[in-house]
Formats: sequence, C-alpha cells, structure tokens
Amino acid sequence: MRYGFIGLGHIGTHLAACLQRGGFPLVVHDLHQSAAKPLLDMGATWADCPRSVAEQVDTVITCLPSPGATQEVLADKDGILSGMEEGAHWIEMGTLGRDEILRFSELAAQQGVRTMESPVTGGVHLAAAGDVTILAGGDKDMFDIHQPALKAMGSKIFHMGPLGSAAVIKVITNMLAFIHLKAVGEALMLAKRGGLDLSQAYHAIAASSGNSFVHETEGQLILNGSYDIGFSMDLALKDLGFALGFGREFGVPLDLASITNQTYVEAKAVYGGKAESPMIVKLLEDALKTELRAPGFPAKLL
Repeated sequence: MRYGFIGLGHIGTHLAACLQRGGFPLVVHDLHQSAAKPLLDMGATWADCPRSVAEQVDTVITCLPSPGATQEVLADKDGILSGMEEGAHWIEMGTLGRDEILRFSELAAQQGVRTMESPVTGGVHLAAAGDVTILAGGDKDMFDIHQPALKAMGSKIFHMGPLGSAAVIKVITNMLAFIHLKAVGEALMLAKRGGLDLSQAYHAIAASSGNSFVHETEGQLILNGSYDIGFSMDLALKDLGFALGFGREFGVPLDLASITNQTYVEAKAVYGGKAESPMIVKLLEDALKTELRAPGFPAKLL
C-alpha cells in the first residue's frame, strides 16, 4: 500500500514520521516544504501539489486544520481528487464536523474515491511516540485494510461506526478536554490562593479522584508558564463550535461547554487566535494578578 500524506503541522508531522518508521514509504506535501524536511531526510518523496501526491499513491492521508483547508486540498484544480484513480482511498485525520466529512465524502464518491475519517486524540507528545488514540469512521472493510497503517501511528484504535461517527466522538473528547482545562486552572488558583505549595497540590490532585488527563499533561505546562501544548485558541473554538452545534441538533443542553466557549472567546480577544489553548488559564492569572508557577515542570511534554 502506497501512502501519501498532506498536512505536516504539529500532529501531522509526527503521524507521518510514525507511518514512515513503520515501513510505509511516503509521498508528502505541505504549504511549507520546510515542514517536510525531517520526513525527506528519512526517505520520503516530496510532491509539489496535492494532485501530484495522489498520482503517486493508492491512499492519500490528510491532516488539515479546517474544513476550508480540506475543501482546497480535496477539490481544487490541483487537489487530490484530480489525481486519484477510481477505487483509491482518502483518509482524513484532522477534526471535521460530521456534516463536513459527509459532504466531502460525497465529492470523493463522485470520482470513485472512498473515504474514511480517522481523527486522533492525545496530543503532540503522544503523536510523536506513536501512542495516540485513533477514532475511525467509515466502512469496516476499509478500516480493516488500513489497520496496519493505523497501528503504526497509534496505540489505541477504535472503529466508531459509519462515516461521521468519528467526528461526533472526537468533538466530544475535545469538548471534555477544554472543560477540564478550565477546571484545572480554577483548581490550581484555589490551591495558590489557599496558600498551598503548587507542586505538592499538582501531585496530590494527580493522585486523587479529581485527576484528569488534562491535569496530568497541560497542568504541567501551566505550572511551567510555557502553555505550549501545540494547539491554538482558534482550533479550540472551532471544535467547541462543532460541539455546541451537536448540542443544538441533538437537544442536549451543554452548559459547561457554553461557559468554556465564552472563556475561549475572551482569551482569544486578549492573546489572539494563534495563542496556545491553555492560555485560558493565563486569563484567570492576569485577572487575579496571581501567577501559577512551580519549579520542576517542563516547558514541553516529552
């Protein structure tokens, strides 16, 4: 199976590298060729446009930041559909709304191309280790075909059901992460204002019933002051928008998600859309003129 990979951002670069280390030769493309250098050094082939990628492979994987980017890579004049043969496969590993992935799959089907969605969760550090969770949606036979490639990129692989189902669960997991992040900031601030040693407070929470994956990971970056998780305010607001849309569609009140979304709106206004998403906690720090810092915590997760 020959794979192409388009979208070499924080997550995509690591997923592609894991795929390559797993023995899958790659043809790669990104808006910035410099992003592909580590992969080219490992033996990947560079393509000048998405169409050129598609012409050289059986399956194109994309990991793109927005529906607009997916539309462009998929369907523009030099997009992948212009270079894919009938029966080829397209796998989108970015986070899209359910309606978007279904619409894009219809465009692909018109060219005889089959679609699978496989968004990932776990963060950049787990992507680098090949330890992310992959949430797949699509036909089971297509999922089975690509199991070896998925296992090269992630350690926990779930087939969630038909196309669109992975979009729903990915948005749910991200919504929970953002809510947890807001809660972590408030909890650490209570500890700080209560006179506790923040390092001890961090470890006590991690060993308690109130622990979360977000506390264990992003909590460290808050205490370091880097906030550098490799995920922006804009991306968080995109995913929260998807979640709130599902809430309206399914008739589920999402009070915590709504409050968290408003916090992100406020933080974006102060720090900008490219700022790291954990900086919603800095918004609280700045408002109370109280920094949440403790020695011994890393600037980036390894």
